[in-house]
Amino acid sequence: MVNSPADEPSYRIEDLAHLSGATVRTIRAYQDRGLLPRPERRGRANVYADTHLTRLHQIAALLDRGHTLASVKELLDAHDTGRGLGGILGLVTEVEGPWTDEEPSRVSRAELTARFGSTPDDSAIADAVDLGILEPVPGEDDTFLVPSPQELAVAAELHAAGVPLSAIAAHLRELRLQVEHIASRFLEFTTEHVFARYLAGPHRPTDADAAEAASLVRRLRPLAQQTLDAELARAMRLFAASQLRRHLGTDVAPRPRSGTRSVPLPEETMRAVEALVGLEQASTFVAVAAQRELQARALDRLATSHATSVDLDETT
Repeated sequence: MVNSPADEPSYRIEDLAHLSGATVRTIRAYQDRGLLPRPERRGRANVYADTHLTRLHQIAALLDRGHTLASVKELLDAHDTGRGLGGILGLVTEVEGPWTDEEPSRVSRAELTARFGSTPDDSAIADAVDLGILEPVPGEDDTFLVPSPQELAVAAELHAAGVPLSAIAAHLRELRLQVEHIASRFLEFTTEHVFARYLAGPHRPTDADAAEAASLVRRLRPLAQQTLDAELARAMRLFAASQLRRHLGTDVAPRPRSGTRSVPLPEETMRAVEALVGLEQASTFVAVAAQRELQARALDRLATSHATSVDLDETT
């Protein structure tokens, strides 16, 4: 460490590396990328100040959050041009934070054996790790982190009901693709109608804009889950009843009322009708539609008969 003329702390590059935890090589690489200001030249020595140390701590914090060096540079440039960093980091924290109140847990291989009724083979464990249901704990070969205990509980219930673990893994892979599509569409929708005003333009949002956007993220975060829950419940009720009728047949279906007759319709037709008017109103809709068609044809016959009668009168 060297003293500056104004008694402000100043450091050689080796001192800066020791205090920041970065290597000398890394500090020089940051300078070359424009992440770190150049040192002051005093004679033959390069001298660094507390501003360099603070910047190195900022870079380390952003990298720990998962940012690339390119995005770190953009954030720091925004800070240097007076557009603030606190609000932007708050927005980043809000978006990258957990989107559920569920707390992760740990599970041992022995506990997995007890929950699934038999020793999970290596293939099943590998599938669970690949899907992120289980995460290996470094240094503990027989212990796993469970990011979503609810998801693991669902897998255990399905397996107890007779579903093979390989089928559960395949189903989750397919389901994940569909859910990711829904999440992508919801984000596109909210970005277009809510967040565009914060993201539009050539410059990053101001500190105040970023703070307001972070508040909106907190408010809107539960809406996707609530909408999905409601729509899934509606769809499950619709298709579960349809599947029940298709698999069990007319033997267990309600008997038709007196004066009515059961008429088989294509499955695709019934699904379309149920989606249009609801399960309870589907039979009524079909009956009314058929009755309206009969009335329309009766009117056509009357009109045709009348027109023919007029033509005959005119020729006689």
